[in-house]
Amino acid sequence: MTDRLYLYDTTLRDGQQTQGVQFSTREKIQIAEALDALGIDQIEGGWPGANPTDSEFFETRPATRATITAFGMTKRAGRSAGNDDVLAAVLNAGTQAVCIVGKTHDFHVTTALGITLGENLDNIRDSIAHIVAQGREALFDAEHFFDGWRTNPDYALEAIRAAHDAGARWIVLCDTNGGTMPDEIAAITRAVIEAGIPGDRLGIHCHDDTGQAVAGSLAAVEAGARQIQGTLNGLGERCGNANLTTLIPTLLLKEPFASTLKTGVTLEALAGLRHASRLLDDILNRVPSKQAPYVGASAFAHKAGLHASAIAKDPSTYEHIDPSVVGNTRIVPMSNQAGQSNLRERLMRAGIEVEKSDPALARILDRIKEQESRGYSYDTAQASFELLALDELGRLPDFFEVKRYRVTVERRRDRRGRMVSLSEAVVVVKIGGERVMSVSESAGPDGSDRGPVNALSRALGKDLGPYQSIIDDVHLVDFKVRITDGGTDAVTRVIIDSEDGEGARWSTVGVSANIVDASFDALIDAIRWKLVRDRAEPVARG
Repeated sequence: MTDRLYLYDTTLRDGQQTQGVQFSTREKIQIAEALDALGIDQIEGGWPGANPTDSEFFETRPATRATITAFGMTKRAGRSAGNDDVLAAVLNAGTQAVCIVGKTHDFHVTTALGITLGENLDNIRDSIAHIVAQGREALFDAEHFFDGWRTNPDYALEAIRAAHDAGARWIVLCDTNGGTMPDEIAAITRAVIEAGIPGDRLGIHCHDDTGQAVAGSLAAVEAGARQIQGTLNGLGERCGNANLTTLIPTLLLKEPFASTLKTGVTLEALAGLRHASRLLDDILNRVPSKQAPYVGASAFAHKAGLHASAIAKDPSTYEHIDPSVVGNTRIVPMSNQAGQSNLRERLMRAGIEVEKSDPALARILDRIKEQESRGYSYDTAQASFELLALDELGRLPDFFEVKRYRVTVERRRDRRGRMVSLSEAVVVVKIGGERVMSVSESAGPDGSDRGPVNALSRALGKDLGPYQSIIDDVHLVDFKVRITDGGTDAVTRVIIDSEDGEGARWSTVGVSANIVDASFDALIDAIRWKLVRDRAEPVARG
């Protein structure tokens, strides 16, 4: 027998409270559709009436299997639930479910709200009853519940019992400050169930201020709670919320949860988890966390030669799950710690077959070590590594040759008298027997300068003749710089992340004492790797 565990996403509200995050209506719809595709049960769309974007989302919300839920607060003291304009705005969103937050910590009731404990109970009871009377599903977010339990457990219990008895479908126990330890969350959740509120009416909402929101959520589930609230990528105020991209695969793949609980997420849908995680990062223009459990680029990366050798024989030696189950892939990065078994495994995964006896393997390793002594790093620049290997194997096509490039940065006053800068790049390449010169500026849509590397990227990708249709959808998504040596002999390492229209992402590296030169080398590798991957036909030399 398995119990049903319900997943409730708060990315569109709690996630939007993250410093620097502000979703557009269209972005909220994209995220909601991705969550629905995963199999999330309920999606909290925001607080109707709190801001124009949230209100517009509810007016244009997508058709989903998941229940779109509006969020608000209990009615205010001194007025009826039917005459409270804030509660009315939430109900007017027309959602099937409504989640309202209320105080359960006596300190917050008397200090923050400035009302009596009895008035607060009336507000909770009347608000929930009003929602239920309209035929809606009511959820009660018991704010600061665990802190309230510590100081006055009788009142905290009385507050959630008021919501329960008024007809709330879910009582959500909130660790609002994120400071409760997992074992304490479990003990308090059990005590609540023993006090008469069934586990199948209890949810858990943890913040990550001690880095234990996932552990706390799982502890509540083991204690009997049957709803988990969280966000994609752990987005949220301060340190974030419980991370659903970690919780979901843990619930589906790890015991005791996998055999005793059932969620709305199927194993087939789970393969789209990494895509959903990346979608959110792309919308936020954030670099995905490489070390993120399950979905990070390094979650299944094996650098040490000993590890790679074992992985080649049986992946379970150093992997707790098959990466493909969550839409991820295994990576065997190259470095000067790697042996030939590591090298062959990485080449094989890149589609490059090399016999064990091939002397090129030793040459590739020697070249990697020599390059890394100059400041290169292939741990994260997999595309540059593959190009290096193909070159040593004699399999790298000769697509084009860069004859020269020039970058200028001009600083001047604009028509309004403001000092502005503008970068311009000239790139000359030879394709076959023909020379092609491209010129590009770096001005963005708003007229601001995007810098010399942006100008170079535009110029290099502006006109590559017969290859143009292949590289048109390539764009630079991240640019990282590191100084590898100090003083006058400093060497600059540049890592560039590129992406194409199919969502493929690759990293390339360049090293030079000149940051622009290092950047240009990484840009050239990015274009060449794309041409290799898409099997472009080299143009014969004239």
